[in-house]
Order: sequence, then C-alpha cells, then structure tokens
Amino acid sequence: MNANKQFPCKIVERESDLWIPLSDGIRLAAKLWLPADASDSPVPALLEFLPYRKRDLTRLRDEPIHKYFAEHGYASIRVDMRGSGDSFGVMRDEYELQEQEDGLEVIAWLAAQEWCSGSVGMFGVSWGGFNALQIAARRPPALGAIIASCFTDDRYADDLHYMGGCLLVDQLDWGTLFLSILPMPGDPEIMGNGWEDNWKERLEVLVPPAELWMEHQTRDAYWKHGSLSENYDDIQCPVFAVSGWIDGYSNAVPRSLEHLKVPRMGIIGAHAHQFGFEDRPPGPAWGFLDVAIRWWDRWLKEQDNGITEEPMLRAYMGENIPAKSFYETCPGRWIAESVWPSPRISNRTLYLNEDGLEDAALQSRPLVHIPVQTIGMNAGKWCPFGTGAGGADCPGDQRYDDALSLVFDTPLLEQPLEVVGAPVVTLDVSVDRPSAFVSVRLNDVKPDGTSTRVSFGFLNLAHRDSHEFPQAVVPNKRYRVRVQLNDLAYSFKVGHRIRISISTAYFPMVWPSPEPVTLKLYPGLSQLELPVRPAGDEEPVMHEFPKPTAAASPQIERLEAAPRENLITLKPNTSCMEVYAKRGGGYWRYADSGIETGRNMSERLVINQDDPLSAQATYVFEARTGRKGWIVDIKAQSRLSADKEEFLLESTLTIEENGKQVFHRIWERKFPRGHL
Repeated sequence: MNANKQFPCKIVERESDLWIPLSDGIRLAAKLWLPADASDSPVPALLEFLPYRKRDLTRLRDEPIHKYFAEHGYASIRVDMRGSGDSFGVMRDEYELQEQEDGLEVIAWLAAQEWCSGSVGMFGVSWGGFNALQIAARRPPALGAIIASCFTDDRYADDLHYMGGCLLVDQLDWGTLFLSILPMPGDPEIMGNGWEDNWKERLEVLVPPAELWMEHQTRDAYWKHGSLSENYDDIQCPVFAVSGWIDGYSNAVPRSLEHLKVPRMGIIGAHAHQFGFEDRPPGPAWGFLDVAIRWWDRWLKEQDNGITEEPMLRAYMGENIPAKSFYETCPGRWIAESVWPSPRISNRTLYLNEDGLEDAALQSRPLVHIPVQTIGMNAGKWCPFGTGAGGADCPGDQRYDDALSLVFDTPLLEQPLEVVGAPVVTLDVSVDRPSAFVSVRLNDVKPDGTSTRVSFGFLNLAHRDSHEFPQAVVPNKRYRVRVQLNDLAYSFKVGHRIRISISTAYFPMVWPSPEPVTLKLYPGLSQLELPVRPAGDEEPVMHEFPKPTAAASPQIERLEAAPRENLITLKPNTSCMEVYAKRGGGYWRYADSGIETGRNMSERLVINQDDPLSAQATYVFEARTGRKGWIVDIKAQSRLSADKEEFLLESTLTIEENGKQVFHRIWERKFPRGHL
C-alpha cells in the first residue's frame, strides 16, 4: 500500500478541545479531520463510532483512513463511544440500545455544525460495520449513506458467538479481548480532572462480557436486537457492503444485497477481517478508499459519477488456493455480477453415495462415523485477521481432519467448475446421543493430495428446525437436516476433486458435545447443492480497482515486537492435542503525544482425542496505555471448561498502575449446557 501524497485539499485536525454533548449530560470524545476551508464551504461529515480507543489502540489504523477522506473533501470524525477511550460514561456490552441512541445524537450534532453541509455518512469495519447498519435502521434524517465492512445482519446465526446453534470458541477469544478493553482509563490530558472518577465507574460496573453471551444460547430477543435480518426494510439509505472471503463475516454481503431494497453495492475480496486496502495477507489488496470516495461523492455530494452503473456484486474468485495456514497472495481473479442473486447461477446437485459425490443417487447401507475429538486441529480461527506466517490463523491442510471424517469425493474434474454463492448439504442421518452437531466442510483436493477448505457449516441437531426453539434429539432416530455452508466464490480446476467432509467434532473452532457422537449417514438420500456459475463467464465486465492508497500513518517508536507463534502439539505418551498461539501488535510509543500502547494475546486449546469433557480453552490478553510517569497495564484471562451438565467460565482481571497492582478480580460462573 502506498501513502498518497497528492491530495485535493489541505486539512486541519481537532481533538483536545472537541467534545460532543449528549442529552443526558455525558460528553463523547472525538477527533476530527477537516478540510481547512470547510467553515466557508461546508462539506459532508463521515462518522466512525467505535469503542476501540482513538487516542491509542486504533490510532495507527484510524489516521490513514480519516485523513484520506478529509483530504478528499469530507469532515471525517472518529468518536469514542460512551464509556470507552476518552469518552465519559460506562459501557457494559456490545451493541446496546444506548449505543444506537448516542449514535443518533452524534449524527444530529454533526449535521448542525457550521462546517457540515448537513449530510452525514457512517462507516466502519467489524463493530463499526455493525453499528453503521444498526443506526441506519433507526433512519436519522441526516444520514445519507453508509459503508459497512466485515459485519453481520444476524447476530445469532452469523457472529463469533454461535454458528448453526453451536458454541464457537472464538466467543471466548473476543470476550477476553473485550474484557481487557472495558476497564482501560481515558487519557487525563483529554478528560481533565474527571478521568479518575470515570475510571472507577468503569471498574464498578464491570462484568465479563462472555458471561452475558453464555446466558443466551438460543436466538432470543437479546440476539434479535441489532439484527438487520429482523426487518431489512428498516434501512432506507444506500448501503455499500464489504468483506473478505476468509473473514468470518462474508455471508452478510450477499444476504444484504439480496434482501435490501435501497441502492446497494457489495465487494468481497480475498482478505481477512479488514477493509481490503491494508498490507495484511492474504492479498491481493484493492483500492477500498478510492471506491469509498466515489460512493460518498455520489450519495453525499450528489455527483453522477457512474458508480450506480457498476455491478452490484464484485468478488474475488479463488483458484487452487494453497493448503496452508498462511500465504501472501490468493491465486484467482475478480468477477462481477450485475445483480444479486444472479439469474446466471444455477444449482448442480451431487449425491453423497458410498463411492463418493456423484450425479445420480445410489442408495446403500448406512455409513458410520465414529468421532475423534481432535478433528478440527487444522481449522484455523473462525474469524482470521491475517496475522502473519508465525501466527497463522487460516485453515491449513485438511488431510488430517479428512482422514478422521466421513469423506465424499467427486471423480477427477474434466472441466473447471466455478461456484459462487452458498452451497447447501442435505443429510439423512441418525446419531446415538441426545446432544450432537454435525460439521460439514467443502474442500478442494489437489493432484498432490493436499486438501484446501473453501467453505464450511455447522448444525446443532437440536436446532434442526429452529434456533429460537430447539428440540431434543432422539438417539438413533433418523432426521433429514439442511446445513447451509458459507458463501464462496471458487474455481475448482481440471484434475482436482471436490470433497465433502463430515464429522461430529470440530474442536477448537466448535465446543464439543458432552459425549462422543457416532453418526450414521444414509447414502443416496444425502446431497450437495452447488451454486454453479458458467465457467470463465466474464459478463458483466469486471473493471480494475484503483491501486490501494491511504494517507500517512502517525510516527511511532517500536518498544516491543509483535509476537507470532502457532503450534499444534500431540503431547508425548498421551492422546492429548494442544493448539498454542501468540499474536498481537506488540507495544509502541507515539512520537507526538508520548502515549505508549499495545496489545498481545495468547491462547491454549487442549483436548483428549477420546474425551470431549477434557476440552479446555484459555485466553490471555495484555494491554497498555499511558505515557512516561503514568503507565497502566491490564491483563485479562478467561478459561472455559465443561462437564456433562454445565459450562464453567473463569475470568480474571488484573490492573497495574506504574507497576503497582490497583485492581484484581476473579469471576466464576456456571451455565447449564442446554442443547450444547
């Protein structure tokens, strides 16, 4: 990525004196990048509304984006949410109603400023993508358009808490990270004399967020709140939806394009959890910021720049992706569809027969899968971030997992097969335990035997008819269930095989069932539906994206390098396997403010191949803020284990100020397993 040094306009920055007052007396801290002449020639405002601390943790990421927007004629503002960073108040959980109410007030405040034209856009990646949609659904009058990246439209079905009614272990990862952020104090130089009282308030209300999420194991009102899928028609402004195929949130882009009725556009790259212009593997990166400027120009400045004539969906189609947990660039090409769903895509049905995936159904004796709990050790993270070779978080070679699963292969492909959309697997199965799930993976098997996972899906069998009202599984009763896999765009090459792998275990991505589950699958009655695109069809024409550009990042002094470790170990003389990883950004100091900051994590995931109750997941996050003479270090730790009846969640938080412990708390909560 190149820093773009030729911009149309000069800018000014405001931070220390910038406060947004709310109606209940709370003040929100913000940083504003503004065209220098905006007071004389007002411009639209662009809002990013996050809890991730504009002053330290995300400043390296924020400035290249917000400066770029400002230097292209927009007032770009980064606001710390209530109770986070330098803003007053307290925060208890993600996506609360109060967050939406505050967002509405911020938008109204922006529209009323002398430097604002009265038109506002909202954007963000991850949390900022979520709340851009959630606040847009409240229809604030000044909001003219949004950009949402790496978001979900369904907080239960497609977030890192639950998937297919199964408990995702990434929930504990995010919960521990969030626990390390919530108690961090604001900067006394920004907040003034009230900083310490506010810090105490944050600590007094603190509850580990993972506890809240474990209390809601089905799709109840808690998850429906903030889920656009409850009513897509709530959105009345144009939406630009963005993601990457290995991000955990790519499904929401095609779903939103299908169900929204407003002007909309979607782009899905090859990348992980990011906008797409960043220098984080896998590439190729693309010019997100330039496309965003054209989007804002059309909807906030009413420029007829042709962006509405471009394809509704542009996606990177992978081809022969390496069976590795890390690779610099994804092989493939960009494709486009004028509308989504595309009428040019048709389903091809392949049957799961005893001899593999075939065009005709051939019924035969049931096939039996006896689980090994270490299936899934090469799964990678549910939501990869593209953290580099040493801390790889993408799926590796699937041959180990395939060898322990029920596997169905096509013959060697004689023609390329291009798949765009969501594959669906229908299974005719029975299980021998009352609590069970199925894991289904779609793999590309190369001529050398390596196996690349290109899509996957899970289903808790108790959720076969409803995520809101699960029904117990009757052991040994046959069920016909539907498992929708993640959307994808992928080209299977000539000489490769398409593989479906099925198991009743997939740790550490999914928490295991209380007992080993033996599955019977009835061949010929189970099938795979692939959404097939005409191979090599390039209509409509896919125009090249601009090269990735951004404004310059702030100057920093590196204090400690970022850790990068990723180990999968079979413990000697045991049947126990362990995944251990260390990731993070290390620690650094900003040259201008003197603020020191950073964040690192470690995870340890352990299970015995014969005993699902041996599963343990432990996460540790360490974070820092402060400057010379005042340094605050925070260590948050979470550990999840379970017996047949209950989960045990143990959380610990320790805070040191200038090396002296000032806060220490331990929480222990048990939760009934329900149908998990």
